Amino acid sequence: MIDPKLNAIDELCVNTIRTLAIDAVQQANSGHPGAPMGAGLMAYVLWDRAMKHNPADVTWPDRDRFVLSAGHASMLLYSLQFMFGYPGITLDDIKNFRQWGSPTAGHPESELLPGTETTTGPLGQGFGTAVGMAMAERFLAATFNRPGHTIVDHHTYVLASDGDVQEGLSHEAASFAGHQRLGKLIVLYDDNLVQLDGPTSLSFTEDVCKRFEAYGWHATRIDGMDAEAVEAALKAAKADERPSIICARTHIGFGSPNKQDSFKAHGAPLGEDEVKLTKKAYGWPEDPKFLVPDDALAHTRSLAERGAAWQRDWQQRFEAYAKAFPEEAQQFRAAIAGRLPEGWEEWLPSFSPGDKEIATRSASGNAVNAVADAVPLLVGGSADLGESNNTELKGKPIMSRDEPGGRNVFYGVREHAMAAALNGMAAHGCVIPYGGTFLVFSDYHRPSIRIAALSGFGAIFVYTHDSIGLGEDGPTHQPIEHLAALRAMPKLYVIRPADPNETAMAWKVALERRHGPTALALSRQAVPHLAATVNGGAEGLLRGAYVVSEAEGGRPDAIIIATGSEVGLAIEAQGLLGARGVRARVVSMPCWELFEEQEQAYRDEVLPPGVRCRVSVEAAVTQGWERWVGEEGVKIGIDGRFGASAPYKTIMQKLGLTAENVAGETLALVERLSGVKA
Repeated sequence: MIDPKLNAIDELCVNTIRTLAIDAVQQANSGHPGAPMGAGLMAYVLWDRAMKHNPADVTWPDRDRFVLSAGHASMLLYSLQFMFGYPGITLDDIKNFRQWGSPTAGHPESELLPGTETTTGPLGQGFGTAVGMAMAERFLAATFNRPGHTIVDHHTYVLASDGDVQEGLSHEAASFAGHQRLGKLIVLYDDNLVQLDGPTSLSFTEDVCKRFEAYGWHATRIDGMDAEAVEAALKAAKADERPSIICARTHIGFGSPNKQDSFKAHGAPLGEDEVKLTKKAYGWPEDPKFLVPDDALAHTRSLAERGAAWQRDWQQRFEAYAKAFPEEAQQFRAAIAGRLPEGWEEWLPSFSPGDKEIATRSASGNAVNAVADAVPLLVGGSADLGESNNTELKGKPIMSRDEPGGRNVFYGVREHAMAAALNGMAAHGCVIPYGGTFLVFSDYHRPSIRIAALSGFGAIFVYTHDSIGLGEDGPTHQPIEHLAALRAMPKLYVIRPADPNETAMAWKVALERRHGPTALALSRQAVPHLAATVNGGAEGLLRGAYVVSEAEGGRPDAIIIATGSEVGLAIEAQGLLGARGVRARVVSMPCWELFEEQEQAYRDEVLPPGVRCRVSVEAAVTQGWERWVGEEGVKIGIDGRFGASAPYKTIMQKLGLTAENVAGETLALVERLSGVKA
């Protein structure tokens, strides 16, 4: 027995968790055994004594959330899930750690194992996501709870590593959480003084507790190898109105005679000989591997009884709530199921060609405000660009420590934290989150967008100032490569609407897509209202691409494919080509991903295979457009350079994004492929 303060059954459970991690990593010959060995005790105490959860129902709305931000310690999570009886994980899955087709991936993936609240691994992401979860809990509590009727009341727990608290994202997120006073957020910081390259002292000497105190957190230091200290710290954290960080000094590779407190225990198997020595130190048999003592399993699985009792109590309270507040209860049930209120889409605005031209960013603001009352769980914000992004919900309160039910969130200049928080709110459920910044700053979002795509989170990323059309701010703010970069990401919808009606339809897609992220790319400059999008014509956006202006006189000689503000330009070029006797079809393709999902017959209807003369027009790099125009087609865009600082019409003209140039390039292509001069 090497943990003298542990009672016998707790020590048995903790050492089972540790040795499962050791054996799994050793068998896979890959992984991170040190963190589960060092943090196993405090994670066990959390799951066994502090966390409110029901393994029989990992979707119970009022469960506490656990986020393993230190995703490299994935075997700690898998061991806990197996020991406590979570669905979808077996001992065979642990034996197949990091193998093809196994749900026990190298880092936790929420799509693979029920009860894994979020995908983690890139350090800091879990921390930022957890902030969003805590925001969602507090918002829902303020929205639905009533005096004498509490149906939302749970905590978000995080296990974070040295790397997590070093990442810039955690600084942004912690600062914001302290400002918001998110008291239901509790972080266990696994302060083991070691990381992959060696001791943390090589690069990290700050006082983390003091830093978090400066952010407005409740911070405390404990011995993370002392179960009583861990339990007491968790109780104190739950009693505090501030977010809490428990700086727990632990020992990476705990029990390993030659690798404890060494970076050698961080990211590689211990080795067969060291495994034997470590098990001996634990008083554990060398064989069989993956030993799970009956007494340990019986104890951890007994939580099911407590979990079921907690959920029954909640269900009784919810039934009483439903009798007292039937409308709110119905709304809550629909939110849990991910259903939007019936008839909400009827509130979406529509526009006519005679209306004043506006930017699609303005149309986006009109759309979210039009549906704000119909979709009351829509929560939006911006990274200090609310007026530019048009993300404010007019007349709705601002979320703050004093107004937790506010629907407008002011994130400050914390783009990365905002993106991670959107993921957390989406992961939590019930809330529909969106957040805005300039498209060029999607670079600051990219790691979080990727987590959203991997996890299937319905976060909505609102990106305005989507091209060189923003003008005088110049190339530092003009996105060139960003659309291509976002389109390269699997499972992300990237929608660049052509006019206000398409923008309203883009919001329909984004709001209805609850199991995957959506990025909206919106113009700064005003665009014309297209005749084809009125009276429901913009519903073509729902299929990703559609004919927005047909060629006159039969089969088209050429197809011009455009997105966003360049669709209007393409229609102008169509008129110029018509005067030269060239029949051109104009296709608006706001969302490649949606178009790719359509049946082949529809894709061939929009882009007939027999029409070889195809031209793409987009004020961005042309990378990827060969998929739609073919090897013989022409791609008009911006390659090999950035934008410039000048009035946007001047930039467009100088870089060849004019109707005249599009018409000329199309005409030349028709002549080249047909061999006939038009």
